[in-house]
Amino acid sequence: MKCNEVYELLPDLAAGLDTIAPEVGDHLKGCAACTGKLAEVRQTMALLDEWRVPEPSPYFDTRLVARVREERGQPSGWWQWLRRPALAVSLAVLMVMSATLIRTDGPKGGPDSSMAAIEPGTAVGDLQALDKNSDLYSDSEILDDLQVQSDVTANP
Repeated sequence: MKCNEVYELLPDLAAGLDTIAPEVGDHLKGCAACTGKLAEVRQTMALLDEWRVPEPSPYFDTRLVARVREERGQPSGWWQWLRRPALAVSLAVLMVMSATLIRTDGPKGGPDSSMAAIEPGTAVGDLQALDKNSDLYSDSEILDDLQVQSDVTANP
């Protein structure tokens, strides 16, 4: 048997809760360190048995009641309501719901996505394409050049 195994049994052996097995007894006879530890544990337990809890002062209860009464009389701060679990949980749920509603966008693709898809080449499709690309066309001089060329070719 190893010393570590005997160390685990020392509190029970010192208290007399466990009988000493033959192999543990043989180890204790051969190992001075384990025998010394057992003696130390027995001394410690004997001291603990002699120790008496000190009596509290006669005014302890009176002072405790006065302090509790004083604490109850304290005005509660704005953070005191967080101590109540129901209010704290409802605040957390409200915060999660508001964050979810704020982050949720409308339908993806903007306001035109709710409309039916319009085929390119139709009048409505061409107007929508022009509307989407109006910045590109307004900055471009290609349309002006095309207009001038068509006027020149039409009036030779």
